[in-house]
Amino acid sequence: MSEAENNDLLIAEDIYLTSGVHIGTQQKSADMKDFIYKVRQDGLYVLDVKKTDERIRFAANFLSRFDPKKILVVSSRQYGQKPAREFSKSIGAPASAGRFVPGTLTNPLNKDFIEPEVLLCTDPAADKQALKEALNVGIPIIAMCDANNETRNVDLVIPTNNKGRAALACVYWLLAREVLVARGDLKDPEDFALTIEDFEARL
Repeated sequence: MSEAENNDLLIAEDIYLTSGVHIGTQQKSADMKDFIYKVRQDGLYVLDVKKTDERIRFAANFLSRFDPKKILVVSSRQYGQKPAREFSKSIGAPASAGRFVPGTLTNPLNKDFIEPEVLLCTDPAADKQALKEALNVGIPIIAMCDANNETRNVDLVIPTNNKGRAALACVYWLLAREVLVARGDLKDPEDFALTIEDFEARL
């Protein structure tokens, strides 16, 4: 990638690559074929980081239009829980990290009941209960999708490795920063005080 192209990305391409954002799975779904850059010799599908970058930008602009209290972030996946919580803290949104309680979006008698206007989830397969309820109440769904994810119920796909610790930290960190920039809360992305490491789950 030439220097000029690299400058078009939100962060240096190296950061995406060292975080493993592009490392997919050994299976691919038909839904994800447009986001796949190539298949490696070991059979792993490699995601296109330019498309990841594009979708993070798009998702951040979209999320910046909502009242943060109306954005629900969910992650039942272990390595997604800390980055999801850090993201939600950074932008002022509620998070459901860990087991998603059935009825959270659909049963007003549920003590965790919440009426979000948009759902952001870490993995549409692992977060399928939240996805089902978001579909029920008719709100848009943004999801981080790996090479093997089915995306038919997802309105906005962010193609990324959604299983790796560093990859999830990188994508959530970048998304938090870009939402704050899009909202005008951060004048300059460089002013974002947190680092990718701050978002990373501990082993």
